[in-house]
Amino acid sequence: MEEKPYQKWLALAALSIGVFMGLLDVTVVNVALPTMQKSFNEPFNNLQWVLSSYTIVFAVMILIISKLGDMFGRKKIFLGSIILFIIASAANGLAPTLLALDISRAVQAVGGAGMMSLSMALVASNFDGAKRGIALGIVGSVIGLSSASGPLVGGLLVEKFGWQSIFYINVPVGIIAVVMTFLFVKETPSYGKDQRIDILGMLLSAATLFCAIFGLIQKEDNVHMAWTNPKIGMWLLAAIILLAIFIYVEMKIAHPMMNLRMFKQRNFIGAVIVAFALGAGVYSMNTFITILMQNYIGWSAFDTGIRQLAISVWSLILGPITGLLGQKYSRKGLVAGGLVLVGLGFVLLINGLSLTTGYPQILPMMILMGIGNAIVNPLLNTVGLDGVPLPEMGMASGLLNVFRQFGVSFGIVILGLVQANTYENQLAIKLTNVPMPKTILNHLHAALIDAGPFGGHAIAFNHQLGQIPGVKQLQVAVVEAYNRGLATTLMTGTIIVLLGALGALMLLKRNERN
Repeated sequence: MEEKPYQKWLALAALSIGVFMGLLDVTVVNVALPTMQKSFNEPFNNLQWVLSSYTIVFAVMILIISKLGDMFGRKKIFLGSIILFIIASAANGLAPTLLALDISRAVQAVGGAGMMSLSMALVASNFDGAKRGIALGIVGSVIGLSSASGPLVGGLLVEKFGWQSIFYINVPVGIIAVVMTFLFVKETPSYGKDQRIDILGMLLSAATLFCAIFGLIQKEDNVHMAWTNPKIGMWLLAAIILLAIFIYVEMKIAHPMMNLRMFKQRNFIGAVIVAFALGAGVYSMNTFITILMQNYIGWSAFDTGIRQLAISVWSLILGPITGLLGQKYSRKGLVAGGLVLVGLGFVLLINGLSLTTGYPQILPMMILMGIGNAIVNPLLNTVGLDGVPLPEMGMASGLLNVFRQFGVSFGIVILGLVQANTYENQLAIKLTNVPMPKTILNHLHAALIDAGPFGGHAIAFNHQLGQIPGVKQLQVAVVEAYNRGLATTLMTGTIIVLLGALGALMLLKRNERN
């Protein structure tokens, strides 16, 4: 039976739903953590693994599932991933203990990784010509939308229906995606059905990514701990050693998990650099912007999410348009230009930071950040898969996702260190001018350092300090120190995205017609 034109777009809708669910669950949990803490009656630090278990397993499994999809049929593995994601989501909502939730979140991440890693390759194999660029652009926009809308979706669901609803919502939506995928998505050939599975390569890749991401998370949780501390350095050193072994193994065996020749192509290296810059300079910055809006300006999670629509709405508006522009104009120029727009937005916010920073000062940055992301993310997938053989598209897509996700983890750590160091240095300088009894001031200084820049506002503006002389000056000192820290963070983010833009201009190849 001949395929009808509309069936391709229904296939795209099914794949987009999978992508949206898989990435949304990376960020949607953030706003639910305080409610979970009360529900499980656990210390807040223990809830970190609700986030970390998903993040680590998601990154670790992307390449493995990408390869399995290339070998045995991407549609089969994609469907299996969605079904696993649905089951794990239901288990998340039913979890009786925090440990049970952590385990089911890890299982859910396996499904999420499969949905995310294979969607791009399935789009590329279900579309061709100009329509492929448009379709990849739409899915790229969904990626941007899902990453930016987590606080809004999570805030709304938690406020109205409780924390369990952020997981239960995946069940009916996921079932719709399963049915649509089964009916409308075309299967790809089983390119590796006669090959042996590279078990050693898969284990080494998983171990490498686990050690790298876990080491960065350890540094994120222990800002003042040295990189050389075994708790951090041991994991990062292990990641480097395992990576070297992985490369050696992949070069020696007949049917490697990963074709390392991809990294000899300038265009693919350029796409990898852009993916990393997008994660480290754009997506990780969402964390710091959200903290500014919630902890320092005082908006609720839901109100913050509503205001952050100024970032995410552009992915919906510009997705198909970006795909069309990428067919007509230089994709490398558009990608570089999008990253420059993000950097300009960061600079505008730096100049807008003050004691009375509000939405008017943040809005221009969010608009430029949203437009830049809506340009870069859709085109990244188009340029990254350009010239990649069909049998390797799943792995190429998986690698772009890995570098994007690793960029997020790297960015949160590095930007967090930059902010914390600047905040502490500025705090030490500014507190010397606060007219407050020295004993009290020293105690507050230690508490502010221990809380870090994210928690400083809650201490300085605690109502119990209201009668202490000099409290107003203390509050000004804390806000000014935080603003200087955030300004340094934004400048670091600007450097990252500009380096990404430079990499795009130097390494991405021109369109055939440009």
